[in-house]
Amino acid sequence: MASTRSIETGKSTRSSPRPRARKPSGGLRRSAVRRERILFGTLGAVVVLAAWEICADLGVVNPTFSSKPSEVAHALYEYFQGDGLAALKTSAIEFGLGFGLALVVGLLAGVVMGRWRRVEYTLDPLVNFSNSTPRIALVPLFVIWFGIGMTSKVAIIFLSAVLPILMNTVSGVQAADANLLRVARSFCAGELQTFRTVIVPGAVPYVVTGIRLGIGHGLVGMIVAELVSSTAGLGYTIEIAGNNFQTPDMFAAVFVVAMIGVILTNALKGLERYLDRWRPKA
Repeated sequence: MASTRSIETGKSTRSSPRPRARKPSGGLRRSAVRRERILFGTLGAVVVLAAWEICADLGVVNPTFSSKPSEVAHALYEYFQGDGLAALKTSAIEFGLGFGLALVVGLLAGVVMGRWRRVEYTLDPLVNFSNSTPRIALVPLFVIWFGIGMTSKVAIIFLSAVLPILMNTVSGVQAADANLLRVARSFCAGELQTFRTVIVPGAVPYVVTGIRLGIGHGLVGMIVAELVSSTAGLGYTIEIAGNNFQTPDMFAAVFVVAMIGVILTNALKGLERYLDRWRPKA
């Protein structure tokens, strides 16, 4: 009867398909990935610190030369109760000036070299020569040129950080999509408009990578400069603590430097995610 009625009315007897489950939105997926990253990153750090503490307590490693996390945490607390903030301020000013100058020069020179071939041909041998030179070996020469004050540290940080930023910016500018460039030219877009709408969005990943590398190189240059000639700063703390076998104090200063790098890198990742929304999607 039911089938006859369905034939007469011309309606199908097949049941309607079940509604599909909704996929999580992009925002929820990003939030889940972020939570997972934080969870596993924290878990990895806890495992390493716990293993370090246990090995020191069991005598697997010599605590005199390796210390342990509990002692480093106590030394870190005492460090900032004393001269730690002053040392951090000194190093932060030196790094801010040197890295800021490297950022400006590296981005501007990288854009010019990447956009105009003749400029690249002129400056590329000098850039390659500087990149192949052991820049840390020039620290004593910088001290002779600029003295033991802040200027020599800023110069060393600048030289350490500028080349990764410059070279990655050149690569990013030259990696612009040729099809998009042809479309921009066909619509008579000016140089500034082409640069703003085509070249810069495509170069963002390269530039961010260069800045991340520059942060690491700049921090290394800062510490080396303060180890060689300084009376203040985190590098000076590392030198004094190492010479006096104050291992917890030395690790505390190293931890502060590492945390500066981690904070700056994570801030840069956030900026990259924000700029990624601006990039054109295929």
